[in-house]
Amino acid sequence: MAARYPSPVLTSSSASSPSPLDGLRFAFGTLTVLPVRVHRWDRGAACGGMLAAPAAGLVVGGCAAGLGLLLLLLGAGPLLAAVASVAVPAALTRGLHLDGLADTADGLGSGKPAEDALRIMKQSDIGPFGVITLVLVLLAQVAVLAQLYGDSWARGAPAAVTSAVTARLALTLAARTGVPAARPEGLGAAVAGVVPVRGAAGVAAVCVLAAAAAGTPFGAYGVVRAAFAVLLALAVAEWLLRRCVRRFGGVTGDVFGALEETAATAALVVLAFGH
Repeated sequence: MAARYPSPVLTSSSASSPSPLDGLRFAFGTLTVLPVRVHRWDRGAACGGMLAAPAAGLVVGGCAAGLGLLLLLLGAGPLLAAVASVAVPAALTRGLHLDGLADTADGLGSGKPAEDALRIMKQSDIGPFGVITLVLVLLAQVAVLAQLYGDSWARGAPAAVTSAVTARLALTLAARTGVPAARPEGLGAAVAGVVPVRGAAGVAAVCVLAAAAAGTPFGAYGVVRAAFAVLLALAVAEWLLRRCVRRFGGVTGDVFGALEETAATAALVVLAFGH
């Protein structure tokens, strides 16, 4: 995750209960590079922040869709609009989620014990598994958005927003109670297990309903497709999460990045089918 705070270790309590604004600040301050100052680093604020992660995704997705639509309006083709829509989330996170995807791929592909795999993931270089994964994921995202923008701006723009929200929703679910951290320090440890299961489920339900509502202009099939895109993306992210927990002993900041990019891509792939 794209954190900008001095220490990833959060305190268990604070003098007062965090407000919803503290949660929003935490979400935008750690999941984006937007100039948002985070005032609280306790676990209560982290809980609020991870519950608000889809809101950060909504802003990121809105910026991605906005740039894509602007290019289309100026006469650019759907491929350039798609590239722009994929570039915006990377820029708004300084590429750290993509880096987490590559590092996680290297760790999983190394075949080494958990301790050695985690050490590989902390290295600054990217191995062959990471490179291949990055290329395929980015190609898939651009290909889908180019297809959707080519069909209609009304399909491409909502898809960009839906994928960004779903990506951050995967982080909310991954931060739920019962999911351990792979290390006692680091970004994964900062948010691991801070979100109550009921809270995560409630946020997920709201996001699925919102995606379904966004699909209503395309009829019943559009509603089902949009809702299914979110659900399938979360299922794929959950599969990856469980594999990482078994493989590494828990989650890390890199794993969170991998979950985000995986969910975003899976949601786009589903949205590519049907007209």
